[in-house]
Amino acid sequence: MARISKITAQKKRADRFNIFIDKGKGEEYAFSVDEDVLIKFDLKKGKEINEFDFIEIGFQEDIQKGLNQALHYLSHRMRTETEIRTLLKKKEYGDHVIQEVIHKLYGYNYLDDSQFAIAYVRTQMNSSVKGKGIIYKELKEKGISEQNIQTGLKEYSYEMELENALKLAEKTVKQAKSSSARESRQKTELALMRKGFSSDIIQEAIRGISFEKDVDDEWDAILVQGMKAHRRYQKFTGFEYRQKMKQALYRKGFASELIDRFLDEGIEDFQNH
Repeated sequence: MARISKITAQKKRADRFNIFIDKGKGEEYAFSVDEDVLIKFDLKKGKEINEFDFIEIGFQEDIQKGLNQALHYLSHRMRTETEIRTLLKKKEYGDHVIQEVIHKLYGYNYLDDSQFAIAYVRTQMNSSVKGKGIIYKELKEKGISEQNIQTGLKEYSYEMELENALKLAEKTVKQAKSSSARESRQKTELALMRKGFSSDIIQEAIRGISFEKDVDDEWDAILVQGMKAHRRYQKFTGFEYRQKMKQALYRKGFASELIDRFLDEGIEDFQNH
């Protein structure tokens, strides 16, 4: 049995206290506790504490430390239960301590995966051009349940998703100005797929975009792609060179007639420079 002989506030942390005890051989430092733990166990000068008390106080102190770290983590932005658990595991807290911290956070309404999902979806749909598919995957990776994910995704209307898909499609078409009309369409479809848009949204967005190029634009495009292919195959000559160039430009989506024109007219400009 030990008796608390002195309690002092820490100089750098006014909410933490150093506990000194006397086991009959003089005063000695025992441990430090958070203010909440001090109050919970009614720690005061003269109080006797046994070995069981030491264990229980240590357990509650770990919970309080974990809670404080979780609250600091939450102060920057909303977090999921999985993110909090991951943080505390990295800090090497035991499973029982982590569970108590999570329980307290729910009790204080600091954790709500449903509200997190809703807020996350709103942020992503308003600040990015992601489809529901990517957002769904990101929420899964954050440990959000299927039910809460579906609750969040209800915030993302079909009209809003289509609007974002159109923005991405228009941007991709501009970036693909040196591509053929067919390749420009393929690149746009692929970009939309990678961003998690559904096939229905993709087809609707594609219908709202004009991929057709006038004769001059298509010619400018084949000049760019043709030069790249020429650099790759210029070591070949005659029929072999022509066939490899045709295959390369056809894969890029150019029509056979335009390819023949390029090989008969446009390539001469490159070979003369």
